[in-house]
Amino acid sequence: MDFRQMTISETGLHELNSYIEGLVAEDKFSGSVLVARHGEVLYKKAFGMANKGYGIPNATETKFNLGSINKMFTAVSIMKLAENGLIDLDDVIGKYLPNLPKEYADKITIHQLLTHTSGTGLYWNEKFKAKFTQLKTVTDYIPLFIDDPLLFEPGIKCTYSNSGYILLGAVIESISGKDYFTFVKETVYDPANMYNTDCFDLEYDVPNLAIGYTRFGTQDGGPWRNNVFLHVVKGGPAGGGYSTVEDLLKFDIALRTNKLLSPEWTELATTDKLQAYGEPGKRMQYGYGFMDVRIHGERIIGHNGGFPGVSALLHMYLHSGYTLALLSNYDTERGVMNVHLKFDELIFEKQK
Repeated sequence: MDFRQMTISETGLHELNSYIEGLVAEDKFSGSVLVARHGEVLYKKAFGMANKGYGIPNATETKFNLGSINKMFTAVSIMKLAENGLIDLDDVIGKYLPNLPKEYADKITIHQLLTHTSGTGLYWNEKFKAKFTQLKTVTDYIPLFIDDPLLFEPGIKCTYSNSGYILLGAVIESISGKDYFTFVKETVYDPANMYNTDCFDLEYDVPNLAIGYTRFGTQDGGPWRNNVFLHVVKGGPAGGGYSTVEDLLKFDIALRTNKLLSPEWTELATTDKLQAYGEPGKRMQYGYGFMDVRIHGERIIGHNGGFPGVSALLHMYLHSGYTLALLSNYDTERGVMNVHLKFDELIFEKQK
């Protein structure tokens, strides 16, 4: 297949812009959009309000909540430790976290945490609801779930898990001797020149930060509800950090040019590991912290993120060289998905 034919003309970009403006007119999108090819920006624009109460518009420099996109940064950090010979992906986590309950320490491997096959689940439980405003460190999160039994025997199935990525953050801290946030900054953000990306402590003012808005618990046509009292004060290994569309492009460029990992370890991180768990259309297509989807001969890696008032997406089109970075401070159904589907429609129209 000639991927040079997978192009978006000026007419196509105009069509994409008109489509987004239509969504905005119907209050179905608010956020920032970036399209690039081979690292060159083709389209970059922001829509809607970063803060409705103060009338502050979104800009392409606005920092948005990433949701689970942070999992890619956690995975790259783990892979860097493995590339440097400091951990083995097939080791059980008890080797690095010996104080965990035996069910966790002796059964779960690093590989299983990375691929959501560990049997750990989500930590959005009653403990989370009682303490979410106090969660700032990796250690703060672990008591939310560590006494829960595993959902299944590690390795036998795949169930998306935030708790697993918290444990990966703990492994990073144990091996590196640094806190998770410092290690990821040194390993991912700094080499990629991602100077507007971090898990910010929201008890302190952060410049150019978008407030999330949700329809959860509200009615269409009524006032939007902000998500300030719904999400944690500081994100972590599983999600909840902040970034800009420009920084996400920088991450893509750094990943593809092997500034973060060697070519071999980059390929290992981004390649689907779940072939044994069913047909591609019926299962998650996922490597180590990266989705790995094949469509119309193209290979797309990246991650999505979602939460009330949070909708985020970074897709890296490996064969054609495109990057699509979408960040929204609306719910997923009013956030990035419609824009993503329109973009794919435009680039794949000649491949169908």
